[in-house]
Amino acid sequence: MKDAPGTRDYDWWLLAILATICALGVLEIYSATHGSALAGMQYKQLRWLAVGVVLMFILSRIDYHLILDQSLILYLVCIASLAAVLLLGNSRFGAKRWIPIMGQMFQVSELAKLIIIIVLARFFTEVRSDKLDLRDLIKAGLLVGVPLVLILKQPDLGTAMVLVPLLFVGAFLAGLQWQHMAAIVLVGALLVGAVFYPPVSKHILKPYQRERITSFLHPEEDAKGSGYQLLQSKIAVGSGGFWGKGFGNGSQNQLGYIPVRYSDFIMSAWAEEQGFKGVLLALGLYMALLLRLVQNAQRAKDRAGMFLVMGVAAALGFHVLVNVAMVIGAMPVTGIPLPLMSYGGSATLFVFMAIGLVMNVRLRRFVN
Repeated sequence: MKDAPGTRDYDWWLLAILATICALGVLEIYSATHGSALAGMQYKQLRWLAVGVVLMFILSRIDYHLILDQSLILYLVCIASLAAVLLLGNSRFGAKRWIPIMGQMFQVSELAKLIIIIVLARFFTEVRSDKLDLRDLIKAGLLVGVPLVLILKQPDLGTAMVLVPLLFVGAFLAGLQWQHMAAIVLVGALLVGAVFYPPVSKHILKPYQRERITSFLHPEEDAKGSGYQLLQSKIAVGSGGFWGKGFGNGSQNQLGYIPVRYSDFIMSAWAEEQGFKGVLLALGLYMALLLRLVQNAQRAKDRAGMFLVMGVAAALGFHVLVNVAMVIGAMPVTGIPLPLMSYGGSATLFVFMAIGLVMNVRLRRFVN
């Protein structure tokens, strides 16, 4: 038995997969911005990646049991921070999601996702029964519901959505009963139906969010307005064909037709220039990443470690699923970035800190 973890105990295959995804992202950010006023964004992304790596290794060395012991304090910090954003945050594009820290704009909801992973891991670890009863399920729902509502108030529908699979995966692993699962599916279907029903949705969603839903269903009806993003994304994906147009040669990308092509729609730009083969490469890397996470969850020393790692897997898997579905028109535009490929400081730091938790669990699987 080992007494202390060493560098050899890190999951270097997982880190290699992460590095490859980051490299693809930096290359595509360069391709999407080098001929525009945004030129040089790849260097900013490299700086965020460097900070993320440092935070990942720092977080991996703090025993995750100590972190779980502070889950209540972290939860209160999460709620207070989200409330502070609504009161003091900076507004961009009609949303109030960012707080300035040391000259940089940070999206607090990204940190909230990490804290909710920790809080749910602690909560479900303390459920001693093999079956999750209704009372515990309601408590877990309330834990997630409070930050979810605060994030929706910003408004940030995409990030709020990410909290839902965290709850569902945690509850499932904790012993969610089929009756409760059926009830959740029914309630979820009713909520989705309410969102799509105009008389109800106008009281829940902002006007631009309702436009995104209607443009998702019929983007051609407003090709120059609410349907523009989706149509241009689909054109870019389709024009790439199997082999792609080549690095730096995508017309939709280089001429700026793809919206936020360096961030939310970076997969559209990648698909146009690298084609279906490039998409398969990227999705294969994400699949390998998720499989490594599941493997680390299976090898965790205890239930707490398993819940932590599976929470990270749920968050990253949901990000990839929704982003890819969004760029091909299978889901409404929600603003969920593609992990480590999309440009973004807060989102990048979240991923690396989440992976730091995974490494934390892995390093202590043999520790006394």
